[in-house]
Amino acid sequence: MSVLIKQITKKRDLKRFVKFNLTLYKHNPYHVPGLIDEEIMTLSEDKNPAFENGEAIYFMAYKDGKIAGRIAGLINRKSNETWNQEYARFGFVDFIDDDEVVDKLFGAVEEWAKSKGLKALHGPLGFTDMDHEGMLVHGFDQMSTMATIYNHPYYPQQLERIGYVKDKDWFEFKIYVPREVPEKHLRIGEIVKQKYGLKIVKFKKRKEIWPYAYRIFDTMNKAYAPLYGFTELTEKQINYYVGMYIPMLRLDFVTIVIRKEDDAVVGFGITMPNLSHALRKAKGRFFPFGFIHLLKALYLKPKVVDLYLIGVLPEYRNKGLNTLMFNDLIPIYSKQGIEYAESNPELETNIAVQSQWDYFRREHHKTRRAYIKHLL
Repeated sequence: MSVLIKQITKKRDLKRFVKFNLTLYKHNPYHVPGLIDEEIMTLSEDKNPAFENGEAIYFMAYKDGKIAGRIAGLINRKSNETWNQEYARFGFVDFIDDDEVVDKLFGAVEEWAKSKGLKALHGPLGFTDMDHEGMLVHGFDQMSTMATIYNHPYYPQQLERIGYVKDKDWFEFKIYVPREVPEKHLRIGEIVKQKYGLKIVKFKKRKEIWPYAYRIFDTMNKAYAPLYGFTELTEKQINYYVGMYIPMLRLDFVTIVIRKEDDAVVGFGITMPNLSHALRKAKGRFFPFGFIHLLKALYLKPKVVDLYLIGVLPEYRNKGLNTLMFNDLIPIYSKQGIEYAESNPELETNIAVQSQWDYFRREHHKTRRAYIKHLL
C-alpha cells in the first residue's frame, strides 16, 4: 500500500500526532518523552502566543493503515524579519525508516513552504528557542534531556538523502562537578563582584522570584539575540513561559546576578535536577501518577543537573559573570551529591561559552544539527 499523507486539523488528530513520538520510541532506553498535554498546548493556535507572529501546518504519514510519521511546518515571521530571511521551519518530526514516508512527509511541507513564497526549509526548530531544536547526529547511546530531542541514527541519513545539508551544529557536554570551587574561580568571582558592583540573589520562597521573573526573560532576550534562529520573546510569550516554568523551579538551583545600583538582572543561571528518568516513568502523562515521579526527581537528591537557561547581558559578556554564578552553584551541587551537569546545546561557534568549562573535567557526548534545504 502506498503512503498516505494527512493534514491534521482536528484536536483528536493532534493528540495522535503528539503521541506518535511515544509509540515510536516506546522501547528505546535513551528517549525522553515530553508531556502530552504540554505539547498539545504548544501546537494549539488558541493556546500558544507564538501564533501571533507565525503559523503552522501539521502532517501525518500513514502506511498500511498505521501512523508512520509526523512533521510540522512552521513560519516565524518575526524570525524572518530579524534575520532577513525567507525561510520556513520544520519541527516535531518523527518517522519510520522508510524512503517513501520521508519523501512524502518532507515533500508536503516543502510544497506548503513554496506556496507561501518561502525560499528554504530549515530545522528541526520550534516556534521559539524555548522549544526543542536540533537533530541528534552524535550521541545516540546517551540519555536525552527534558530540553532536547532524541532521534534514531537513520534520521540524519534520511535528511541528507533528500538533499538537506548542515546549517549549524550544537555541542553538548557532561561537566563533572568538583568537590570544591576552583581557587581561581573564587578569586575571579570576588574581583567581578567588586569591580562591577554586583551581588548574588537567592530565593527561599517562590513568591520571592516573581518580581524578577520578567526581568530574567528581558535579560534573556538581550543575551540570546545573536544566537542561531533566536527571536525576541513578546510580552505575551514571556507571560506564557513564566506561568509554565516558574512554578516548577527548584529555587536553590536558581542563581540571579543583579547590579546593586538599580537591581537590574545582568545574569541568570536557571538549573534543574535532571528529569529524564522521571519523564520516562511518567510516559507522557502528568496525571494520575506522572507528577509524583517529577516531584521526586525535583526534590530528592539528584545525580545529574541540567544547565537549563544561562544568560548574561552583552555588556557583561566575557567579564567573569558565569564564574560568579557557578561559585554559588557548585557548593550546592556538591552537597547534593551531583556527579555531573548536562550543558544542553551550545552552538559550535560559541567558543566563549564552551571555554567556561576549561577548568572542569568535561566530555563532549552529544552533537545536534540544524539542516537546511533551499527550495527556489
